[in-house]
Amino acid sequence: MTPFLTLKDRRALITGGTSGAGAATVALFRDLGAQVLTTARKRPADLTGVAFVEADLTTTSGVRTVVDAAHRDFGGIDILVNVLGGSSAPSGGFAALTDEEWEKEFNLNFFPAVRLDRELIPGMIEQGSGVVIHVTSIQGRLPLPEATTGYASAKAALNTYSKGLSKEVSPKGVRVVRVSPGWIANPGANGLALRIAEEAGISYGAAIGVIMTSLGGIPLGRPAAPEEVADLIAFLASDRAASITGTEHIIDGGTVPVA
Repeated sequence: MTPFLTLKDRRALITGGTSGAGAATVALFRDLGAQVLTTARKRPADLTGVAFVEADLTTTSGVRTVVDAAHRDFGGIDILVNVLGGSSAPSGGFAALTDEEWEKEFNLNFFPAVRLDRELIPGMIEQGSGVVIHVTSIQGRLPLPEATTGYASAKAALNTYSKGLSKEVSPKGVRVVRVSPGWIANPGANGLALRIAEEAGISYGAAIGVIMTSLGGIPLGRPAAPEEVADLIAFLASDRAASITGTEHIIDGGTVPVA
């Protein structure tokens, strides 16, 4: 019997694949039969069963390193999942964001996806098929003004770019979809709480409360697990989602109000 969902023999590049939702996605894609290439600035000790290239995707040279590895190791890519993202910007609102901080936010959360797409989508168009998944964030809709204006702006830009890209390449056989998580329950995604706690001189628990209040609460009562985000990404990358393109898929426990 054919399994409900398989990625057997698909060649996948997953950025940010060594922690959090990225690591969960790498593990799931591997288990579903995909050939997986992932990348980070440093190789983790426990990474097995997937190809890895050490690179800094906030630089054009790092992107080139990853693209060269994808062509060398796999001969091209069928699925590109841009998970890479995060923020190191200080709290303090808009006035705390210098030009350097703005550049950091966009160099991490926007330009790696744009540059990888530009290098790898032409090969997908040539083969007549491909899937691009951009992991954005509900912060694009619900920015936390005290701490995430730069990050949220970069993710909003990624959303808009993705919409335009989908209209251009979907008729050529390449699907483009977005996955927008809310708060994800893992240490790699909780850096914001740690930073708020340190800068405000409050406890970690109190900082979590600040974030929850800013978000307006999570109706489901809990954040998403990394594996739940990975499940959604895998479905959208599979043939089960063959007619889905140009859409945003929010996984946030009901945080974003809907009509």
